[in-house]
Amino acid sequence: MRRPIPADFAPPASAARRRAWEEADRAARPVRLARLRARLAASGIDAYFGLRREEIRYLAGVALGEGEEKVAGHSGRFLVSGDAVVVLADSRYTIQARHEAPDARIEPVTYDLAARWAELCASIGARRVAVPAADLSHALWGELAAAAPRVELVPAEAWVDADRAVKEPAEVERIEAACAVADRALAALLSEIRPGLTEAKLAWRLEVLMREGGAEALAFDVAALAGPGAALPHGSPGARRIRAGVVLLFDFGAQVAGYRSDMTRTLFVGEPRARDLAVYELVARAQSASIAYLEDEVAAGRVPDGRTADGAARGVIVAAGHGGHFGHGTGHGIGLATHELPSLSRVAPETPLPSPTVFSVEPGIYLEGRTGVRIEDLVLLDVAARRVERLTRFPREVLVVG
Repeated sequence: MRRPIPADFAPPASAARRRAWEEADRAARPVRLARLRARLAASGIDAYFGLRREEIRYLAGVALGEGEEKVAGHSGRFLVSGDAVVVLADSRYTIQARHEAPDARIEPVTYDLAARWAELCASIGARRVAVPAADLSHALWGELAAAAPRVELVPAEAWVDADRAVKEPAEVERIEAACAVADRALAALLSEIRPGLTEAKLAWRLEVLMREGGAEALAFDVAALAGPGAALPHGSPGARRIRAGVVLLFDFGAQVAGYRSDMTRTLFVGEPRARDLAVYELVARAQSASIAYLEDEVAAGRVPDGRTADGAARGVIVAAGHGGHFGHGTGHGIGLATHELPSLSRVAPETPLPSPTVFSVEPGIYLEGRTGVRIEDLVLLDVAARRVERLTRFPREVLVVG
């Protein structure tokens, strides 16, 4: 096959397109809030206390950076009641919050949230507050409960997660734009790959190419793993030098206007070994089987489910005797977070996948001490439009570099 070049893929998003995405978010937020408020009302709950950075961006518009929650204290947390959105922000984030969430009430907060908790709840008339239990530490839960004994903390269901799994058109566009950044970056890197370079050097070059090619940030740290290192599904690049006759696995993603991409390509440095080529072809067949299941279900007017989508890929690998070498799920949702709903796995619900939605399809085979292969594409599922489409455009065929 012809080696891909950056010009094969869509160019970076224009300033006008980015402004259009911002307008789309502003228009969508009242609808998103209305869905949450309807669920609160149906459950007899007065308010929702959100803690995750992706949730405050989705519902209020405040865009915290990756990892910011580690230093932000309680800033970026928020309350949604029937008629108010309250954003918590200390002095470091007040200006940003006022600018990005003009319709919200910005409340100053220190690292002692419990000191203000009773007052905050009273200000919105909240006696029962839904709290995502998985996001709040046991210690802070106890502090809040003690600070306002008359306010009941109710473990929240995954309402916001479920809503975020269904993607609006402007969300899909941003994921697609992030995919194009990653596609272009890998295409640009191909001519630089040669024996003797380290994994760390290649990972850094891929990061640079994404940042210079339209990414505001990485979706996650770049993995560049050679030979036996590719058998580590979430391995980190190091000083290992690539050499002829090994595989070279890249797992990486870009972030554009808050939304992420995630792709994996396993390349061959020099002439492929028969063993590695056989594993690659098996993984490619497994991925194709999962996507074919999705396509067949949608073409028949049915909604596929995540467990069967996983089983379609896993069945190919198990039948070839490699079931024990594929331990992770076949896919995960993606959007404002790299891993979100829905799930394609052995434990995924046997219920219809949300739609429209975007998720990865990424089977892999990992042979300890020898080699590893994974192929990952992001796929758009839109049942109403009868559409199953790869948003990752970089070719999946065997590609020899170096």
